Amino acid sequence: QVQLEESGGGLVQAGGSLRLSCVVSGRTFSTYAMGWFRQAPGKEREFVAAVNWSGDRTVYADSVKGRFTCSRDNAKDTVYLQMDSLKPEDTAVYYCAADRSGAYGSRWQSAYAYWGQGTQVTVSS
Repeated sequence: QVQLEESGGGLVQAGGSLRLSCVVSGRTFSTYAMGWFRQAPGKEREFVAAVNWSGDRTVYADSVKGRFTCSRDNAKDTVYLQMDSLKPEDTAVYYCAADRSGAYGSRWQSAYAYWGQGTQVTVSS
C-alpha cells in the first residue's frame, strides 16, 4: 500500500514563501513520477507542477511558472514544492500524487494512482 503525506502548509502573507513536502512510503519511490495539484474553495482541482522519476525533468502550470520549484530527494522518498512570491490566488489545499509510470510528470490527474490527503496553504493580502 502506497501512502503519501504532505506537510509544510500554513498561513503566509502575500510575497512570502512556503515549502511543501510529501513523503511517500510503501513502494519504490524512485520509480514514480510525482505531481502537485491544488484545489481552491469552489473550484476544481488543478495541476501545479510535476517531476519525473529522476528529478531532471519538471513541468509547471503557467500560473506558477517562475515562482514555484518542484524537486525530489529519492534518498529521502520525498518530493518538494518550493513556493515563492506567493499570491492570494495561490490559496488552496495542495495535494501530492504519485504516477507509477515514472518517465515524466503528467499534467493529467488521471495519470496518478496515489494521492495524499492534502495540506492547506493560505496567502493573505
